[in-house]
Order: sequence, then structure tokens, then C-alpha cells
Amino acid sequence: MPRYQAILFDLDGTLAETAPEIADALNDTLSALGLPSVAPDLAARWIGHGTRELLVQGLAHARHTSLDAVRADPTLPEVFAVFDGHYERRTGTRSHLYPGVLETLGALRAQRCHLAVVTNKEGRHTDTVLRALGLSNAFDMVISGDTLPTKKPNPSGVQHCLQRWGFAPDQALFVGDSSIDAQTARNAGVAVFLMTYGYNMGADVRDSQPDRVLDHFGQVLRAVVDPS
Repeated sequence: MPRYQAILFDLDGTLAETAPEIADALNDTLSALGLPSVAPDLAARWIGHGTRELLVQGLAHARHTSLDAVRADPTLPEVFAVFDGHYERRTGTRSHLYPGVLETLGALRAQRCHLAVVTNKEGRHTDTVLRALGLSNAFDMVISGDTLPTKKPNPSGVQHCLQRWGFAPDQALFVGDSSIDAQTARNAGVAVFLMTYGYNMGADVRDSQPDRVLDHFGQVLRAVVDPS
């Protein structure tokens, strides 16, 4: 029997490289506002807290102002609507799965593991990305940033999955790529593996002290099936 019966995955930077199209949507928005574009690698550092917060980061950078000033701007909802439109058009156009993802998910399914995505991305965009990547039917549950009243690092998404499946925290594993994912897992009392190749606001994932640090997605399967 696998070491973990419930395995939950972050999406952006863990299952798929999505930063290029997110940066495209952000720069589409900034261009529409007459603001300078941002470099894709900088936009990638803002991924993790959801698209609204990413937009706030981008606007603060382009306007040379504070995050609080952007959040307090009464026009932010209108600007977010513009961004949302651009992102809806861009979603799925330049994202791709990391090596080993499809094979590993299939092998975990064969081991009768329960699989879920827990992401801070809004549900409509999550669905589009999963569909574009051929993962629409790969998971037993998908928890997006607007599925529940709270989002990561609040543990409610993880707890919701475990309650629905009837598993205890020590039967679950969270696989992510950032300190947000590590904190989410710790808050839920589950083990956490972090990938080195994703988005972690420019920090080393080892600083978050995960249970394991992995360089390739295929290592998830080996750790679950042979945890020694």
C-alpha cells in the first residue's frame, strides 16, 4: 500500500509551467493602461496568491507605488476586470506540463491514490488550464481560490478533501513549489514535498523546510510507493 492515500497538488509551478501566459495577460493589461511592461521572470515571482494579488504586484511595480496604495485604489476592480478578460483569452495558450507529470499521475491512480488540485487560481481559469493540459479528468477533486471562503495558506482546501475522502492528515501529502504550499500543508498537519523548479517568490524552497525537496516530478511516485 502507498505511504500516502491522498495526494494534493498545487497547479502553477508544480504541475505546469504557466508563468509565460500569466505574464502575457499582465502585460496586456499594463499596456492598455499606458504602463510599461514587466519581465516574465519578475511576473513569475508574483505567482502564488492568486491573479488579483499578482495584478496588484504588477501595478505597484509599474506605477512605482506601494501595494497598499494599489489595493486602496477605487479603480482596482475595473482594472482587475480588464486583466481577467486578458487572462481568460491567454489561459492555456503557453502553458505546458512539466516532465513526468502525466506518467506519475497515471501511476498514482493505478496505486488507488486519491488525487486533488489545490490552487489559489480562480476556478474558471483553473478549469481552462486543466482542460488545455489534458488534465480535466485526472483528479478526484479540484479546489480553486474561489471554491471555499478561504484559500492557501489557509488549510481549508486540504481539510475539505480529507473530510470528503475520509482520510486522516497522516495519510496525506501535499506537493507544491512554494512557501505558501509548505505553510498550507503545515497548517493542515500533512506532509509536504516541494519542487525546486517552480515559483517561490525568488526564494529557495529549502528555506521552508519541507519533508522532501524534489527536482523532478517523477520522484513523487518513488517517494510515495517506496518511502524509505
